[in-house]
Amino acid sequence: MKMDTELLHSPMVGLTEEEEVDMADWNLPLAFMKKRHTEKIEGSKVLAQSWRMKDRMKTVSVALVLCLNVGVDPPDVVKTSPCARLECWIDPLSMSPQKALETIGANLQKQYENWQPRARYKQSLDPTVDEVKKLCSSLRRNAKEERVLFHYNGHGVPRPTVNGEIWVFNKNYTQYIPLSIYDLQTWMGSPSIFVYDCSNAGIIVKSFKQFALQREQELEVAAINPNHPLAQMPLPPSMKNCIQLAACEASELLPMNPDLPADLFTSCLTTPIKIALRWFCMQKSSKLVPGVTLDLIEKIPGRLNDRRTPLGELNWIFTAITDTIAWNVLPRDLFQKLFRQDLLVASLFRNFLLAERIMRSYNCTPVSSPRLPPTYMHAMWQAWDLAVDICLSQLPTIIEEGTAFRHSPFFAEQLTAFQVWLTMGVENRNPPEQLPIVLQVLLSQVHRLRALDLLGRFLDLGPWAVSLALSVGIFPYVLKLLQSSARELRPLLVFIWAKILAVDSSCQADLVKDNGHKYFLSVLADPYMPAEHRTMAVFILAVIVNNYNTGQEACLQGNLIAICLEQLNDPHPLLRQWVAICLGRIWQNFDSARWCGVRDSAHEKLYSLLSDPIPEVRCAAVFALGTFVGNSAERTDHSTTIDHNVAMMLAQLINDGSPIVRKELVVALSHLVVQYESNFCTVALQFMEEEKNYAVPSPANATETGNITPSRDSPAIPRLRSVNSYTNLRAATSARTLNKSLQNLNLNEEGGSAAFSPGNLSTSSSASSTLGSPDNDEYLLSFETIDKMRRVSSYSSLNSLIGVSFNSVYTQIWRVLLHLAADPFPDVSDLAMKVLNSIAYKATMNARTQRILDSGSLTQSAPASPTSKGTLIHQAGASHRSKRSSSPSSGSPPMPGASSSSFTNEVPKPPTREGPPTRPAYTPTLGGQAPHSQQFPRTRKMFDKGPDQTAEDGDETAAHRSFISATLQTGLCDWSAKYFAQPVMKIPEEHDLESQVRKEREWRFLRNARVRRQSQRITQRGVTRLDDQIFINRNPGVPSVVKFHPFNPCIAVADKDSICFWDWEKGERLDYFYNGNPRYTRITAMEYLNGHDCSLLLTATDDGALRVWKNFADQRNPEMVTAWQGLSDMLPTTRGAGMVVDWEQETGLLMTSGDVRVIRIWDTEREMKVQDIPTGADSCVTTLSCDLQRSLVAAGLGDGSVRVYDRRMGPNECRVMTYREHGAWVVKAHLQKEPDGQIISVSVNGDVRFFDPRMPESINVLQTVKGLTALDIHPQANLFACGSMNQFIAVYNFNGDVISNIKYYDGFMGQRIGAISCLAFHPYWPHLAVGSNDYYMSIYSAEKRLR
Repeated sequence: MKMDTELLHSPMVGLTEEEEVDMADWNLPLAFMKKRHTEKIEGSKVLAQSWRMKDRMKTVSVALVLCLNVGVDPPDVVKTSPCARLECWIDPLSMSPQKALETIGANLQKQYENWQPRARYKQSLDPTVDEVKKLCSSLRRNAKEERVLFHYNGHGVPRPTVNGEIWVFNKNYTQYIPLSIYDLQTWMGSPSIFVYDCSNAGIIVKSFKQFALQREQELEVAAINPNHPLAQMPLPPSMKNCIQLAACEASELLPMNPDLPADLFTSCLTTPIKIALRWFCMQKSSKLVPGVTLDLIEKIPGRLNDRRTPLGELNWIFTAITDTIAWNVLPRDLFQKLFRQDLLVASLFRNFLLAERIMRSYNCTPVSSPRLPPTYMHAMWQAWDLAVDICLSQLPTIIEEGTAFRHSPFFAEQLTAFQVWLTMGVENRNPPEQLPIVLQVLLSQVHRLRALDLLGRFLDLGPWAVSLALSVGIFPYVLKLLQSSARELRPLLVFIWAKILAVDSSCQADLVKDNGHKYFLSVLADPYMPAEHRTMAVFILAVIVNNYNTGQEACLQGNLIAICLEQLNDPHPLLRQWVAICLGRIWQNFDSARWCGVRDSAHEKLYSLLSDPIPEVRCAAVFALGTFVGNSAERTDHSTTIDHNVAMMLAQLINDGSPIVRKELVVALSHLVVQYESNFCTVALQFMEEEKNYAVPSPANATETGNITPSRDSPAIPRLRSVNSYTNLRAATSARTLNKSLQNLNLNEEGGSAAFSPGNLSTSSSASSTLGSPDNDEYLLSFETIDKMRRVSSYSSLNSLIGVSFNSVYTQIWRVLLHLAADPFPDVSDLAMKVLNSIAYKATMNARTQRILDSGSLTQSAPASPTSKGTLIHQAGASHRSKRSSSPSSGSPPMPGASSSSFTNEVPKPPTREGPPTRPAYTPTLGGQAPHSQQFPRTRKMFDKGPDQTAEDGDETAAHRSFISATLQTGLCDWSAKYFAQPVMKIPEEHDLESQVRKEREWRFLRNARVRRQSQRITQRGVTRLDDQIFINRNPGVPSVVKFHPFNPCIAVADKDSICFWDWEKGERLDYFYNGNPRYTRITAMEYLNGHDCSLLLTATDDGALRVWKNFADQRNPEMVTAWQGLSDMLPTTRGAGMVVDWEQETGLLMTSGDVRVIRIWDTEREMKVQDIPTGADSCVTTLSCDLQRSLVAAGLGDGSVRVYDRRMGPNECRVMTYREHGAWVVKAHLQKEPDGQIISVSVNGDVRFFDPRMPESINVLQTVKGLTALDIHPQANLFACGSMNQFIAVYNFNGDVISNIKYYDGFMGQRIGAISCLAFHPYWPHLAVGSNDYYMSIYSAEKRLR
């Protein structure tokens, strides 16, 4: 539902002019706040489906036992005169006793046949014990496991006894003979249903239960002690499944009112409408309906089963009402058992509710087992009385004058009640009473459309509503409706089925069985259907073909592939996404669908979606192409060519901005790796070999400049918070991993380190249990090795190697996987590590067993044919291990009996982390040893022959196969399906003006307006001094970048690889966490995204990676929202500019550049690169500044030039101005945001130049101090501040006047400021933050009187 945009952006009402909210905030888009960023990408928890009847039953045989002995009253009941006489609506005294008995028997059978015409009926009229025994035994024999009904009418015999007996006759009717209920149970067996119509019937129910208990105990005794006499006898049947209905309590007599039938209970159970109408006429209220008499009732026109006639309509309303009462009053499982399992039982119980109502009015309480809660006072009975009233009031005119019958408004009114519940209700409340009635209404064409509409709105409330509707019994109705050809039902049925399948996908089988899939195929193929309905149809089809071969075949024959391919480029993104998912599922492990796709060039048509603006659509396309190549069928040359094509297309997504796309990419490539395993093993061996022989020049040498390790007992004890994405450490044993792990272990409060051993690090059970290699604690290729391989493959010329030609597809894909294993987003790198390790593991195992690697060189290339379909790839379950702590980089698992200290042979023991992070020297690694090498010496290289392999070792390899699972999965499809299970029609919370989210946002926007207003007052007055120190603290690492939050009193300070947050008003530290960048990289830029609202922090490192964090600086764990490679091919160096960024909140564009030759622009909405602007220079970009209004980007470069680019122009003509006036590295170039804003640029030499972008030369020059290390320009006040190696800060105004010189810290005996490493102005307040090489971070502001 679209909200009224005026409403969404309305200014706050009732505020003074002072507090008028800045409308700009409401109009700013938010970056990285979509569901894919805020939710975990996984399906919803599957609800246990209890709605399907496990055991549907039929009552197949009915015994009608009548003990009437017409004309002879039993001795223990004194009858009134006149007395109730009718049995089955027949007066027994109106004919001869024998004839009366037979007629009554026949009538009773007819009455039952109305409810269950197909059962076998056997009458037993005035029987003996033997006759009853014979009857019951034969019925049970024929019924087998089905249900048998025993109906007993005891009006002509004495009342049941307390010993549990009912009465029958002897042969010549001279005596009453008792018949024990125990015997009856034995003959009837189970499942059975008993109906007792006699006085004191409750006694039978009690005895029945006692006997049933006695049987259970006998069964137990026989089970425990086989020699017990009970065990020798045939086992008595259990009575668990028996149902009883009795006319009255143990102490009550049946009513004798002459206006009522004698078998009132039987009448209620078998002819409910007739008795209900008679009883209605006997009430005082019936006088309100003039002219209705008992005779007239007999003449009601119509048939019970024709809903268009008066009698049929009443019957229908009665069914709906009794069903509704039962559903609202009974516990769910009891309702299922009594009202949904067996048609006859359901009818009897519905009618039993009427019996309770009528008989209670004559002081008789019908009893049932299982017992029901009382229902005779339920409000729905009033609706019944009204319906009867409306119907009967028409009778005189219909019968006498033949006027037409007016249908009852009952169903329309109940639908209205349901609608009121839907529109008015709150979230957490009882389910609507009318649900079962909605079900009944689906049978009527008149109300069907409205009922389906309301049902859809109800199902939209969420999975609980779907489960509720299924438990009422909606399923067969909506399944049957798929046979309807009415066009107007299509949107409603598609919506309802999408809701059902989103909650319970097991219905796929029912749909295919009833040809329901054809319905949805026709909806999808119908171009006149709105896109949203086609989306639901394709979602339903995607569920039908999901892991269900019959469904795949049915849909393939229904031409699903061609229909989907036509809609791949639909403008509706959700439709594109699901069409791709549906295609991916239909050819998953189903070869004929794959070939059908090949004939329609499906893979080529899917390529266009790989550059779709919506990440989820790109993701779905990658999924579809992945299952396309992941088929396990035999390969021909043709299909191999296609696979290679697809692989190379997929490889282009290696630097996609969205982690969900890259995760799906790893999975898609893993299918390919499985398919061509032997080829990949060959490539893997070559890379591993090359990596060993090639010493990679580490980009940042082990002695890192500017990172002086301070003395251990420094005052500030940093306590790093562990971070969600990085908490799951495993027993990690490479130097840097240990060190990083240490940062993530929360030290105990006293500041001492927790006792540390590699074993402590195994904090994540989920991680270690799902790892791929057989010894769960070891990865073959460590992150170090992989990272080195990745760099080797880009530096060295690998072509000289033997084997597969090195620009083969397999090599390219291996490189892509190496690249993905170093992905900044942990989930992506984890998956890629698993794939690489599984192949590395197989390659080394094969190499060892085949003895090819005798001297460590390859002598044979592996066969080029793909492997058979049996071999599968390493399991990559849902392990969220940090890729940074992924591996033992050297050494096998500890030798048997060795303690964990044996790890320390290779790993320098890191100091306990009290001072700032000390980083031990880097130990180069020889990719780890093969996991089975316990018996090898530790120093052995991976490819040595080693001792002879034992048989046991071979078995382990076989066992390892079971570790390798066929498919990695990302959960994307299940997560996407959640959309259909969640409410679609509900107003999203952020648009609901009363919601908490909205109120919090209003509060933030008011705060923003206040900050802007108050700071503007100060800057407009002019700042004359800026040296009042308002904050100083020692940072855990040397500050390299500082960034003020625009509206909170919070400042982010980055050191090389971690970020610290300070509250500069209170002077306290809020947070400190590890950014996750590799050891040889450093953080070189930070930006706040969505600073006006829900802030995220973006960090950029000099390897070109961008990471975005949330939940920092509050009490929760910081979490990575997303991360991607902003610039590829950046080589981290200590001297370069690293990566520089500029963020434009209004458009959601992020400009990135640095030690590269382009300025790359990312669109965060689409998570895609939108533009590469060539810088046209040979030096690095050191500073970026953009102006949205003029589409200009100003860049300062390392060669001293300042270049201006126009984003709207092509790559060749977009550079519109180049200023070459600075002689050295440009420290900062700032483009003012006003329409005629100038460019202010400053170089290391301290010359400040002002340029007008329209003029070729500078319009003003100022000279400041030489040897600048840092500089910032205040965006509002006309100030700039310079920091230099000479340990002081100078603040100037735009006239070049020095307004402040800061050389010493306040306090600390006036200690001298260290060399300035970074500085930054607050975007609004006149505050200046300064970080220096002595770890201190201080903030200066204007004089107090101004603030």
